[in-house]
Amino acid sequence: MDNLISLVNKIQRACTALGDHGEASALPTLWDSLPAIAVVGGQLHKLDEGSREYAEFLHLPRKKFTDFAAVRKEIQDETDRETGRSKQISSVPIHLSIYSPNVVNLTLIDLPGLTKVAVEGQPDSIVLDIENMVRSYIEKPNCIILAISPANQDLATSDAIKISREVDPTDKMAHSKYTSLFSFCRERTLGVLTKIDLMDKGTDAVDILEGKSYRLKFPWVGVVNRSQADINKNVDMIAARRREREYFATTPEYKHLAPRMGSEHLAKMLSKHLETVIKSRIPGIQSLINKTVAELENELSRLGKPIATDAGGKLYMIMEICRGFDQIYKEHLDGVRPGGDKIYNVFDNQLPAALKSLQFDKQLAMENIRKIITEADGYQPHLIAPEQGYRRLIESTIVTIRGPAEASVDAVHSLLKDLTHKAINETIELKQYPGLRVEVSNASIESLDRMREESKKATLQLVDMECSYLTVDFFRKLPQDVEKGGNPTHSIFDRYNDSYLRRIGTTVLSYVNLVCASLRNSIPKSIVYCQVREAKKSLLDHFFAELGKMETKRLSSLLNEDPAIMERRTALAKRLELYRAAQAEIDTVAWSK
Repeated sequence: MDNLISLVNKIQRACTALGDHGEASALPTLWDSLPAIAVVGGQLHKLDEGSREYAEFLHLPRKKFTDFAAVRKEIQDETDRETGRSKQISSVPIHLSIYSPNVVNLTLIDLPGLTKVAVEGQPDSIVLDIENMVRSYIEKPNCIILAISPANQDLATSDAIKISREVDPTDKMAHSKYTSLFSFCRERTLGVLTKIDLMDKGTDAVDILEGKSYRLKFPWVGVVNRSQADINKNVDMIAARRREREYFATTPEYKHLAPRMGSEHLAKMLSKHLETVIKSRIPGIQSLINKTVAELENELSRLGKPIATDAGGKLYMIMEICRGFDQIYKEHLDGVRPGGDKIYNVFDNQLPAALKSLQFDKQLAMENIRKIITEADGYQPHLIAPEQGYRRLIESTIVTIRGPAEASVDAVHSLLKDLTHKAINETIELKQYPGLRVEVSNASIESLDRMREESKKATLQLVDMECSYLTVDFFRKLPQDVEKGGNPTHSIFDRYNDSYLRRIGTTVLSYVNLVCASLRNSIPKSIVYCQVREAKKSLLDHFFAELGKMETKRLSSLLNEDPAIMERRTALAKRLELYRAAQAEIDTVAWSK
């Protein structure tokens, strides 16, 4: 079981080294989930018999202290370094490990002693500050409270008992013939009575030690510590423990309690109890660690990688981010992500509807047909069919198709821009770097604008081509139709009558409808070729060319990350390091069983 306590020791040391002190923060805390005994100080590690005692501090990892006077001095010096010799308190723990063949494995947390008034040099808030710090430790459900009270004072006024009673609620009533104030069982509190040897003559602490006047779940333990005179004379702990055993064994009032009294029994009891608590908590701690590791990794992934320091690294990083954006953009167009289907809607619905809604009334009105046919004939009327008139009527009608063609180009352009914004928002790294986000957005829109102009030019040329060269096969039927419908005995000028002009208008409309059907298929091809295809192939090509010319300072400005994100990433990385270390330690213990 000793390896369980050592496991918690290692994780606690890692917590301190990596900044997890259990205080409220925006980061998950592992410290609060670790079982610990609060009040008495340091960590105790049992060594083999004959080994030499020594101590180590976490902040001085390669230095061993064999002089415990030097240990006390280093504790004071480190406290001064943290508090600036101000007699204030700090929430940053000092980790002290003591290695000795004369102790059991045990983890303890030494909290500042509760005080009633501030001494000189301390702020007026020190009383409340200390109480709040003590509470922040002992109110946690994983904390075992070692409530130390002097036997020569009224237990009802004990600060340790008072505060433990507040944070360790009673689980059940314990029947007692003594005062009801002390008749409750505490679940996490272990009581220790000190200064038993200094009680007034004729008084004793038997009722307390037997659990009659203040009942706890675990038996009270009495201890006899070194006096100040013993400390001044450098009486060692071995001699002090021997003297303590003799006191309980020879004092009539406590002789029957002697086997469970004294510092040695207290240490063994605490070690055994801590082992039991740790064992019961390990599965929950393991589950918490695994869950938190996954959460930290996910958040770090969302925040992206830290910024490279050299120009080449910055350029590579920018290119990788841009490629990521480009891939997401292509996925929208290819249907892997939503949005690309709206482009097809332009071709399948909007363009046909626009072509269908074209009004040719003005071009094919009777007066306009007569006017154009007459003007086209000039001084010599046409002989069979008014070919020039047909051409002019068809050209003036087909030219109106430019409107729907241009509108289709603009509609697709608008959709491509919308997909750009979507892809930018879905590229996690671009959220990390606002400067690069703006540049990618601007570069993408500029490319799409250029593609739109090329597409508009090509698409309108399709319409113009239909105007410049008519389909001959369609018109080869016209003379036959005219012969069948006309009367050769009539004057040539009779062909300008309404019936004849109406036939011309019908013929022109039929041809224009044929052209519309053809353009309905060719306009989407032109748009896809000039806009969609180019957007997939070379959306950021111009931007990439510009990147290669940028100096380091300019590249750095593109990767000018929000300081809050940088701080968050650093904090998350440190916390993830802690949890992975704890995960590895627990796995090692599990494999060693």
